[in-house]
Amino acid sequence: MIGVLLVHDACLVRSVLAEWLGREPDLRVSDASWPSAAGSVRSLRPDVCAADLESLDSYGSPPLGELRGLGTVTPAPRLLVLASAARPGLLKRAAEAGTLGYVDKDREGAPERLVSAIRKVAAGKRFVDDSLGFGFLRATQIPLTPRELSVLSLAAEGSSVAEIAGSLHLSHGTVRNYMAAITRKTGARNRVDAIRISQGEGWL
Repeated sequence: MIGVLLVHDACLVRSVLAEWLGREPDLRVSDASWPSAAGSVRSLRPDVCAADLESLDSYGSPPLGELRGLGTVTPAPRLLVLASAARPGLLKRAAEAGTLGYVDKDREGAPERLVSAIRKVAAGKRFVDDSLGFGFLRATQIPLTPRELSVLSLAAEGSSVAEIAGSLHLSHGTVRNYMAAITRKTGARNRVDAIRISQGEGWL
């Protein structure tokens, strides 16, 4: 049996998909919301975590590291994500977290491909929907540097220039320069617009 933890914040979608997957004779399926996923990983010790990257209740970076137990679960679950080519930043984060499986949630026949992907990932093999190829290409072209992303992440949390400067040990002028560069690189009108664009792309 393959132990599967399905992670999705929409209760109805999560329940229906878990019930559908549970009909497969070789899958033992549990489900959890993102806030409760880490605890479920520790208690259930699944073989595979299948997570919808875009189902968070609010924009933000999905805590994929928590799905791997952060070193507290051995062996760590293998990761599989339901994703979209429209948010390349999330694909990049998933790749950096060591994800093996990528299922295009917008493509016809996604549930059937999810079953195939779970079995491959459980066996330690990679599964990537070819329709996500353009999204991965865009993921290599994120215009912001890691430092700029750090500045913008704090700005998205509502931090002031002074608070960002204190958190990152920068001068106020340097923070303003970073914000000007971020606005220019994202094609935004202002800071709020830069945050909106970056969250929409999955960079934050």
